[in-house]
Amino acid sequence: MKNIILTPNPYRDKGFQTVREAKRILEESGVTCKICLPFEVDSTFVLPTDLQFSRLDREIHHCDLVICFGGDGTILHMAKTATKAGIPILGVNIGTMGFMAELESTELALLRKLADDQYSIDRRLMLDVIIQRNQDIIFHDISLNDVVVTKGAVARIMNLSVECDGVEAVSFGGDGVIVATPTGSTAYSLSAGGPIVEPEADSMLITPICAHDIVSRCIVTSGKRVITVKMFNSTKRNAFLSVDGGKAFRLNPEDQVVVRKSKLETKLLRLKDRSFYDVVNMKFRS
Repeated sequence: MKNIILTPNPYRDKGFQTVREAKRILEESGVTCKICLPFEVDSTFVLPTDLQFSRLDREIHHCDLVICFGGDGTILHMAKTATKAGIPILGVNIGTMGFMAELESTELALLRKLADDQYSIDRRLMLDVIIQRNQDIIFHDISLNDVVVTKGAVARIMNLSVECDGVEAVSFGGDGVIVATPTGSTAYSLSAGGPIVEPEADSMLITPICAHDIVSRCIVTSGKRVITVKMFNSTKRNAFLSVDGGKAFRLNPEDQVVVRKSKLETKLLRLKDRSFYDVVNMKFRS
């Protein structure tokens, strides 16, 4: 690793102290670093004048690695950009859970391993999601964690049918449904009663949210399936699609949400030799 982009979440890395320390450690190891903001900040946010910020869209195609400083949300946001460019990503946790992060902010010294290429790469399944309205595709995105269809704020249930390869797998009334990757099995899907799945598994999870019956449970499907979410008996009721916790997209009653395994894979860089179950025990039992 010779050229690395550092992308700090300015709202979490107060004073950019963590990214400053990481930059110092890497440059002392002979690595060239560029600091890029992962997203646009509010116009009232004052950036430090002693740091030089580069444009992410210009630098992403000329780097070997993106190091993301923030919580899981920041890592998910950056994962899409890095994956589309074919660049691995390494997360440094400055958030609360930080389940996807490889390092805590107290472990920055391990970044020295990058100069000697002492690392491994985990490849993570991603989802490809579209919204089909009649014969038109009006929305397209990729997801590392999950695709969520939920009702609006009104306290009414929504009726959903979920198909696998055109065959109905589950139909229920409730608050919505989550289609998750193995990586996303420890996120919203877990809170909704879904199982923990090893991230290397080639599978997808269909997890009902507060289903109003006693038979609708999470279904673990093959990664080869095409999952279609449809609404019924939902005229004039609001429904929304959210991908990896991003901005909600309003759905019409006739819309179909189609989810399949993406051709893209997110590459997560690892510096520590630890099991997935070590992470589960540390994050959920400590």
